[in-house]
Amino acid sequence: MAPLIMDPVILIKPWLEAEKEAYPIRKLVFIDGQGIPEAMELDEFDPIAEHALAYQEGNCIGTARLIALPGQEGRIGRMAVLPAFRKQGIGKQLLRALLERSKSQGLIRLTLHAQLSAIPFYEQFGFIAQGDIYDEAGIAHRDMILLI
Repeated sequence: MAPLIMDPVILIKPWLEAEKEAYPIRKLVFIDGQGIPEAMELDEFDPIAEHALAYQEGNCIGTARLIALPGQEGRIGRMAVLPAFRKQGIGKQLLRALLERSKSQGLIRLTLHAQLSAIPFYEQFGFIAQGDIYDEAGIAHRDMILLI
């Protein structure tokens, strides 16, 4: 019989509380894994964003962030799950937590920069791709939007 895998606990924290757990995941996934320069990965939005962290058995295994912008708009980004925990619905749970947080903040429009391979993931939640494909940190992306 396979071991029972518990659903992760999702907590939302400010950067000061999230950095020590979120940064190692983002470094492994984006900097080491995708070659994104550290200067681009950590930016001026981290301190003002809310960070969703996924925990399983007390260990942080995934992260994502929500930036509230003027005009009831928000931006979701920096979604990353440790490789050993992918394909288990953790990214979906992180995104759901940020969507709920967006609604509770009165945001009515969300945007994100999606790597092309991630577009089908975001489409499941109603995000719509728009505009041209562009290069961000050497990776093809496309903007996506969701009206909530």
